[in-house]
Amino acid sequence: MQITWHDKSPIYRQLSDRLRELILEEVYRDGDALPSVRQIAAEHRINHITVSKAFQMLVDDGLVEKRRGLGMFVGEGARVQLMADERKKFLELDWPNFRERAGRLGFTIDELLQEEL
Repeated sequence: MQITWHDKSPIYRQLSDRLRELILEEVYRDGDALPSVRQIAAEHRINHITVSKAFQMLVDDGLVEKRRGLGMFVGEGARVQLMADERKKFLELDWPNFRERAGRLGFTIDELLQEEL
């Protein structure tokens, strides 16, 4: 798992966000075991408490479940839930800014849909 750390948010939040991305990308699917706290802490040279806090955020959001003695597992329907959350966030936060900027630049919807990068 590759992570590039930055100073804009706490490491536990960055780790939690990266695990969310990996679930969305289906690197981890429903029922899959996640790497252990110790494994992630050692691999990224971060405190195990930081990793535990990131996992707890995922548990609190219903995306990951703890199985006593076995570890952490992606919960059933986690990707579907994440997809719905991300789509809502996009429509509420990103889309209005994009739409406003595209309008200022004189784009039409047809032009945007036909544009290739």
